[in-house]
Amino acid sequence: MNILNDLQQQAKGLFSALQIVVLLFLVACSGDHHQDLTSYINTVKARKQGRIKGLPEIRPYESFTYDPSNLRDPFSPLIKEKKKVSVIGNGLRPDSNRKPEALEQFSLDSLVFVGTLERNGKLWALISAPDNTVYRVQSGNHLGQNFGEILSVSETKILIKEIIPNGTGGWIDRKVSLQLTE
Repeated sequence: MNILNDLQQQAKGLFSALQIVVLLFLVACSGDHHQDLTSYINTVKARKQGRIKGLPEIRPYESFTYDPSNLRDPFSPLIKEKKKVSVIGNGLRPDSNRKPEALEQFSLDSLVFVGTLERNGKLWALISAPDNTVYRVQSGNHLGQNFGEILSVSETKILIKEIIPNGTGGWIDRKVSLQLTE
């Protein structure tokens, strides 16, 4: 029984100590430590209260019936096409029987006119290609991917005639030139 009485005495002591700790905690927290919070709450409560706007008016849905009977077919062209004038019969076309020359594999804008060379009274042009080779050409040689034929070579310029499609199934020729790069 003594052990039971001792345990009860210890429990009463612990309970009293716990009551004292809780009482001290409440006393410590009861001070005016939250004055700034209380001041802010009072300021917010003192503000003038505004009114909330009402909900916007909701208009009822208006149904729509699609009637395509008087509308244009979306898959037909807007403008009626005029009959194409064929220029096929002008006789101009590239020579498909001619063996292509080395410079015809490159586009004309990738070729660079780098100089001239005179040999046996003939003026030759020196052209640098993208394959890092310098080619020697003269009037009558072909170059570029548009069936270009060299018409003339001068010290500063190569005049070329190209044969290009005209968009209607025929061919047209245009004259272009390569200028000497310095």
